[in-house]
Amino acid sequence: MFYRKTVLDNGITVMSEPMDSVRSIALGIWFAVGSRDESPTEAGMSHFMEHMMFKGTPTRSAQQISEQFDRLGADLNAFTSKEYTCYYSRFVDENLPTAFEILSDMVVSASLDDASCELERNVVISEIERMEDTPDDHIHEIFSHALWPDHPIGLPILGSRTIVGGFDHPQSVAFRAKHYLTGNCVVAASGNVDHEQIVSLTERYLCGLTPGPRSVRPVADATGAGQLAVLEKQTEQAHICYGVATMNAHHPDRFALAILDGVLGGGMSSRLFQEIREKRGLVYAVYSFSALYQDTGEFAVYAGTKPDKAEEVIKLIRTEMERIATSGVTPDELDRVRQAAKGHLVLGMESTRNRMTRLGKNEVTGGEILSADEIVERFDAVTMDDLQRVSADVLSAEKVLAVIGPFTRERLMPLAH
Repeated sequence: MFYRKTVLDNGITVMSEPMDSVRSIALGIWFAVGSRDESPTEAGMSHFMEHMMFKGTPTRSAQQISEQFDRLGADLNAFTSKEYTCYYSRFVDENLPTAFEILSDMVVSASLDDASCELERNVVISEIERMEDTPDDHIHEIFSHALWPDHPIGLPILGSRTIVGGFDHPQSVAFRAKHYLTGNCVVAASGNVDHEQIVSLTERYLCGLTPGPRSVRPVADATGAGQLAVLEKQTEQAHICYGVATMNAHHPDRFALAILDGVLGGGMSSRLFQEIREKRGLVYAVYSFSALYQDTGEFAVYAGTKPDKAEEVIKLIRTEMERIATSGVTPDELDRVRQAAKGHLVLGMESTRNRMTRLGKNEVTGGEILSADEIVERFDAVTMDDLQRVSADVLSAEKVLAVIGPFTRERLMPLAH
């Protein structure tokens, strides 16, 4: 096996993958908590907590945390998704004990004091406002909410200004106690690492986490999804997302879906790019994408165009999706996208952070952890029949259309059917 795994008596999982040719280490402390785990009154709390972990502990101020990582020449950052939160650093191997201790202090002992909460509320609200002023980002949140209107997985990761504006010390402490449990924690490291050392450091520095099992999540489905979501706004460009709910992140057909994604809108040689941008000059950006979660997923197309061309672009997107659903892809398209996927995979495996992320993300979401060779084998196993079947199945699902631009809902309603 290309990685090692140890589950401690308290429930923390430790993962490591050695890379003997490097002197660096990428270390991540992952928690199985994201925006989908929040109640309506907590919407945005997972992301808020990510911010608060950098604001100081009883033994270190926020400035001291930054200065200590700078002294190590290390990267320090974090990110929150719908299903997990990760705190990570990348540093020279000899600095592992110091970096591990500081990162652990942050996630175990963050003070979460009211003064810091007040300051960081304003920071996150500014981040929300920035996202809302960036329509090519905001449209993805609108699309997800239209797809899952009755489940937290459809809500924005950042939350809303109103709810975030009320976060305080007691609420932060309660959220940490509920979700930052040993059973929800995965420590992942890649690079010039010794597994037993990572285990020893975990036992020493993360022993202060609250004991508890892995949290259980309610299943998300797209029942009740709306066919159309329109944010009427005077913009220079119309921003469009058009797509469907689809398979989960562990489905065996996910490799066929990745190839379908590449054929439809995965690059400059894709059908959408060639048809809508190159042949007609209707857009600057058009691409397809998938986001797969533990129990569901989305597959969609984004495009930005002039408002007076939006209806034409939507029709062209729908036409290309229908054409693939009925006629499938060509052998040349399958070969081209498959080779591209394998190439991107191999290049990505040269990064310690990418390898650490593969371990942590899959473990914290219960996914299958495959080696690069195993992933290549899965792509090589995809056949024309697989693509025909997956295309027909995925693209026959009920479509959801989300648009930001100077449009009324009534004007776009005919395009949502």
